[in-house]
Amino acid sequence: MTAPAEALDVARAAAGDHADALVVDDGFGPPTLRVPSAVWRAVATALRDRAGLSFFDWLSAVDELDDGFTVVCHVARLGGPGALRHLLVSTTVPRDAPTLDSLVPVWEGAAWHERETHEMFGIGFEGGVALTTLLLPERFEGHPLRKDFVLASRVAKAWPGAKEPGESDADVAPGTSSPGRRRQRPPGVPEPEAWGPREPGSAAP
Repeated sequence: MTAPAEALDVARAAAGDHADALVVDDGFGPPTLRVPSAVWRAVATALRDRAGLSFFDWLSAVDELDDGFTVVCHVARLGGPGALRHLLVSTTVPRDAPTLDSLVPVWEGAAWHERETHEMFGIGFEGGVALTTLLLPERFEGHPLRKDFVLASRVAKAWPGAKEPGESDADVAPGTSSPGRRRQRPPGVPEPEAWGPREPGSAAP
């Protein structure tokens, strides 16, 4: 394997009817191979077996809002001749059904990363390990790296610095308190009744 173009040839052979949808972007950093989700695992297997990309580094995701989630993994080849040492492989899954074939049968090291991505983004990975809790508390609700996840701490706890610009303790008469900062919801945070704590089993707002 000597160039991203040859990796694309390997991937297209594995993609079958989806071959025309594969694209290589090598404009910045490691080249990125974009593949349809339907051939995610098939292409990964071909890259490992036929392109020499046997080393799995990491896997994560990006919330693209209405466009769904982009899942990205970084793989590499260790030693041997050839110019292609690193490759990013990406695909997109829809927001309303974010599931993807697991890469654990291809690279066992993907297990931890898929569990983390499942917790943080709510993306399911089929045919791999059980997606049990990894980093978050057992009763935690939601997926913190989704862009629509409400950071409750931004409302429940004031930001550091109780004074407005230009205010100081010297400006306050003895025995009185300084004027409070007007509390405002941070941008994107809904009304408390739309996201706050509710009794188990209660209807969603």
